[in-house]
Amino acid sequence: MTQTVKPSLSHSSIHRTVLNNGIVVLVAENPVADIIAARIFVRAGSCHEQRDKAGLAHLLSSVMTKGCEGLSSLEIAEQVESVGASLSTDATTDYFLMSLKTVTSDFPEILTLAGLMLRSPTFPELQVELERRLALQDIRSQQEQPFTLAFSQMREVIYQNHPYATSVLGDEATMNGLSREDLIQYHQTYFRPDNIVISIAGRVTQTDAIALVEQVFGHWQVPSQALPLLELPEIRVEPQHRLKPIQTQQSIVMLGYLGSSVSSPEYAPLKLLSTYLGNGLSSRLFVELREKRGLAYEVSSFYPTRQYPGSFVVYMGTAPENTSIALEGLRTEVDLLCTTEVSATALQAAKNKILGQYALGKQTNGQIAQIYGWYETLGLGIDFDQVFQELITSVNAKDAMAAACQYLQEPYISLVGQETAINNALV
Repeated sequence: MTQTVKPSLSHSSIHRTVLNNGIVVLVAENPVADIIAARIFVRAGSCHEQRDKAGLAHLLSSVMTKGCEGLSSLEIAEQVESVGASLSTDATTDYFLMSLKTVTSDFPEILTLAGLMLRSPTFPELQVELERRLALQDIRSQQEQPFTLAFSQMREVIYQNHPYATSVLGDEATMNGLSREDLIQYHQTYFRPDNIVISIAGRVTQTDAIALVEQVFGHWQVPSQALPLLELPEIRVEPQHRLKPIQTQQSIVMLGYLGSSVSSPEYAPLKLLSTYLGNGLSSRLFVELREKRGLAYEVSSFYPTRQYPGSFVVYMGTAPENTSIALEGLRTEVDLLCTTEVSATALQAAKNKILGQYALGKQTNGQIAQIYGWYETLGLGIDFDQVFQELITSVNAKDAMAAACQYLQEPYISLVGQETAINNALV
């Protein structure tokens, strides 16, 4: 038996079903192309790692495709590639993801393979060691990139002991300390049917999709032990600055603020302000600091959507001799948000931009499966697709200023560049 939730009128093509074992299945019927895409989410990302095992979810995602019950890494690759399909895995802060795409006729075969990999990975020791070495190369490579260094130390000062402080890759010490047994334990703890969302989009009916998911996953039983409770430390707002002197031809100047989670009322105003400030060639930061003043090689802002409080970040890459004035320019532009209302024209332009980009991000079956599965995994529900657009549309200038006054007051500062330049910037 399954429990089917009738979609709202705005989601007449999206069907949500809960199987008896707790798996949530979302189906978007899209018969235009002979393609089916699926996203399998597990509600466990790097937030569910112990601090001394940072990078575990990433390593698991890298090794997941390298062997499962009865199949080697090569046999998995041959089965996928022989039908021109794609199958990959990834880990983020908030969830684990398995992505697949096939022509309609091959979907049963590839979903069956995905189910086997998800339930019965073998984590071959040699593959674990190989993927660990590749992860260590990525970690070392990131340590040579000024922007990554700046953002890394920004995360650390904003989030302190919270898992968001750490890269999904972890660091060299934690990655070196991971074992195959750690992967097995993490998999046994979190990979269970009542912790999974399967989102499917393409040329398939709801009835056929549910029948196939039942066939592949229906006998997967919920373990007797409850899922561990996720106890996260409080994030204290203690603005400070962090400097990283390196030999480079540019300075990275970064301001950060602790924002809200996606479920907070202030999420939409902050998302809109980030778009207004630093999204694209017409954004406030680009026009004022790059076009008019010539300060920036690059300038932007970002405010990633997170299950827990996200970070609101503005940054600039600039010549070393401009480090001080770049820092002053960024601070001035953010501070203006708390003292001067964004004009109606600029606010509407930001709304049009964010909603237009949002619409363009739902063109393919893969994008459709991703966004609805993501919303379900974060606990927002499929209606958030419509709710998000309504929230953005309803933000007014007073809402935006109130959010800025609440969240964008005293910044955390992260500077990376030549030692003299970044030291002088804080004098």
